[in-house]
Amino acid sequence: MNTTPDGRPVPALHADERAMLEAWLDFHRATLALKCSGLKADQLRIAAASPSSMTLLGLVQHMAEVERSWFRRVFAGQDVAPVFGENNPDGFDLHPERGLDEAMGAWQSEVARGRELIADASLDDVGRLRGQGAGHADDQGVSLRWIVVHMIEEYARHNGHADLIRERIDGATGA
Repeated sequence: MNTTPDGRPVPALHADERAMLEAWLDFHRATLALKCSGLKADQLRIAAASPSSMTLLGLVQHMAEVERSWFRRVFAGQDVAPVFGENNPDGFDLHPERGLDEAMGAWQSEVARGRELIADASLDDVGRLRGQGAGHADDQGVSLRWIVVHMIEEYARHNGHADLIRERIDGATGA
């Protein structure tokens, strides 16, 4: 597998659909981790720009929740609580005692569990949206293909936020 100079996996230029989608999802997961690397605890809590309270630590927590929601709740139909508690359903709120190691551990655990749940599934297999999200889907559910594409979009969007936050913290840009 080829990697970028910073160690992220480069998606193959030619691959089947499943391999391509999973490679791009892994690339974006690695990008989020890269944006948080080498920073001190207080830097990970620096907000993007007023009035936003978005932080790199909050983004890691949020993506742990997003991974759990789409792969465990929607695709696998599991009834699991929010990763960081009922009072933090989107994961963005920071707890004074929680640092990057704990947040990264929770996120990586959700990534690993998601991989397990979809390993033997077809991209055409479906999950079911519940609650508010159910209004956006018909009775056909949502395909694993749609979920993976959505996850790539979710990471790409938030990695753009992470780029701006990281630049504000220490001037690092790119990647």
